[in-house]
Order: sequence, then structure tokens, then C-alpha cells
Amino acid sequence: MDFWMSSAVGLAAVNLLLLTALGAVWLRNYRTFRTNLLLGLLLFAGVLAVENLVAIVAYLSTEMIYAGGTTAMYAVVGLRAMQFVAIAFLTVVTLFPSGRILQSIRGAPGGEHS
Repeated sequence: MDFWMSSAVGLAAVNLLLLTALGAVWLRNYRTFRTNLLLGLLLFAGVLAVENLVAIVAYLSTEMIYAGGTTAMYAVVGLRAMQFVAIAFLTVVTLFPSGRILQSIRGAPGGEHS
């Protein structure tokens, strides 16, 4: 498996892990609040998780599909990377709703910066 194929599989696996964490949080919240928004987010996470799982299986079992076309592999890795960025944003706003992670990156609010 070359670098680009490994990158695509790795990104899909990370996406799957993040979606699992998001799904767990959204399921817990859905059980508490029973809102359609949370049900929609749960379905979104489920569908995307299945898609990433199928992608991993497809990459590992049919590697020769992408072997001849580096352009296709670049596109696949690019799409996986964009999906990762989108899921990462959802993960940050779901797991850190008060913005604590952003405050720690920027420094304490109201503090003086040199």
C-alpha cells in the first residue's frame, strides 16, 4: 500500500473514530432532550460512519482500482481530508461547547498579551 492509499485509509479511520465519539455524545443528549435536531445529527453520524467503514473495506480489498490513477487517489485523499476537517469542527463544538479549547489556545480571557 503506497503513501496515498495509506493516507486515505488513515483519514477514514480517524473520521470513523471521531464520528463514534460524536454519536455517543449525541445519543446521550438525544435520550435526555428528544429533539429532532439531535436525531438528525445521530443519523448524520451513522450514515457517515457507515460510509467511512465501507471506504476502508473498499480501499483494503480493491486496492488495484486506484493503483493506475494517481489523480484519482489524490482526489480521494483530498475528499477524505475535507471530510476530516468538517468532522473535526463538529467534534470541537460538540465536546467543547463553551469554547474552552479555543480559550486555551488564545490564552486566558482578559489577560494581557505582550
